[in-house]
Amino acid sequence: MIRNIIFDFGGVLIKWNPRFLYRDYFNDDGKMEYFLSNICTNEWNGETDRGRPFAESIRMLQEQYPEYHDDIQLYMDGWTKMIGGPVPGTADILLQLKEKGYHTFGLTNWSIETFPYAQEHFPILNELEGIVVSGKEKMIKPEPGLYNVLLNRYGLIPQESIFIDDNQVNIDGAVRLGINGLLFTTAQELREALTSMHLL
Repeated sequence: MIRNIIFDFGGVLIKWNPRFLYRDYFNDDGKMEYFLSNICTNEWNGETDRGRPFAESIRMLQEQYPEYHDDIQLYMDGWTKMIGGPVPGTADILLQLKEKGYHTFGLTNWSIETFPYAQEHFPILNELEGIVVSGKEKMIKPEPGLYNVLLNRYGLIPQESIFIDDNQVNIDGAVRLGINGLLFTTAQELREALTSMHLL
């Protein structure tokens, strides 16, 4: 029996994409994609999510790519512009699940330095019974340790839990620990999946 629903944040509850910031800045999709694929990469950002100080991450990259000094600095100075608002419909699903008596939690790869901004601007996060943030725990999904922090801290049984994430790699990490996984695409498809499981 499912008792717990675990939500990822970026891409599931909150729109986050560095392209929201850099598209107008570069005004050239080719240059933007090169920069995000080769300079400020997902792997580099993941180390900030793991707890490396933002300023240190920026400085290290600027030393490696001095010709992109200002572009890299913008990643920190303009970070809030990477937030595009709530993902439509997901918060409503979360609230409906709560009304039905399910326990709701958050498990996110997020810098501990910028996470307070999300908490302040997205009150739906306050509806969760517990949140585990990678930057605080010094681990990131799909490393098993981060999932185990959530399971152990809140006494969750993996088989009684569903994890919703927009990244298949993170879903796979949860499934390896016995947690049920749902790959997020849209709120409507999530609603249909949960309905088919008789959870909504």
